[in-house]
Amino acid sequence: MVRAIDIVRIALETFGAPIYVRKEIVHNRFVVNELAEKGAIFVDDIHQVPEGARVIYSAHGVSPAVREQSKERKLKVIDATCPLVTKVHVEAVKFAQQGYSLVLIGHRDHDEIEGTLGEAPNVTQVVSSVAEVRTLDVPDPEHVAYLTQTTLSLDESHDIIQALKLKFPKIVGPHSQDICYATENRQVAVKNVAHSADLVLVVGSNNSSNSNRLVEVSRNLGTQGYLIDNAEAIDPEWLLGVRNVAVTAGASAPEILVEGVIGYLKHNGFGTVEEVEVMPENVRFGLPPEIVQAIRSAPPATARV
Repeated sequence: MVRAIDIVRIALETFGAPIYVRKEIVHNRFVVNELAEKGAIFVDDIHQVPEGARVIYSAHGVSPAVREQSKERKLKVIDATCPLVTKVHVEAVKFAQQGYSLVLIGHRDHDEIEGTLGEAPNVTQVVSSVAEVRTLDVPDPEHVAYLTQTTLSLDESHDIIQALKLKFPKIVGPHSQDICYATENRQVAVKNVAHSADLVLVVGSNNSSNSNRLVEVSRNLGTQGYLIDNAEAIDPEWLLGVRNVAVTAGASAPEILVEGVIGYLKHNGFGTVEEVEVMPENVRFGLPPEIVQAIRSAPPATARV
């Protein structure tokens, strides 16, 4: 998610405004508003981008149809798709080419599912719950594969996968799980701290799938959790009778928002702060070639005397 945000910022600095972005670059209102102020123009449809203009695909990826539309409109494309999402797209194409019926586990209205579904729409069905697995019908029950949205709850996806394996004993899946490492790490962290907290606050936007899953993880463990955009969204009544508050954030929430929440808590009686790191996040992905080439071609900065 940080990579995608950096790509928009670098594009604005390198090419200048305006830079068009298909969909929200990440699902965080603060980030989108900040980039819009710098000259990013967010659109829902590729046809809203002027012909020949520069456009960035969001971290959630796009379907082959969108890529074809971009070519037809002669757009200068910068692809900020998360490499982990690209991995799922590649797997979808592979399973489809091998003749499998494909079950895509995820939320139908999510941008990532829209893009992945577009890779093999004729053989793919989306399921969002165990109940939907029970009514699933495929041409050949012995030739079925599954993939998952990268921002799902580990527990939620596990239950759905187990239901699929029960219904289709010969079902196959990816060699390694599709759920994003950042999403997994945060869910594991919540599980580690929820038992010792009276309240869990998750910094993130309402349309952030991975942020919503963190709230669900907390509540499933019996600890009240709330999703907040920032410190201003905290209801003081939530803190009544609370001794320990755990604070975490969705993968695309900026650190400044988390710091604001911690500052609010410090000023409201929670003076001791303990940072808990369950799993270090040191995975880094390279920038897309369009950005790398632009940086290399840019003239050196002129030194000021």
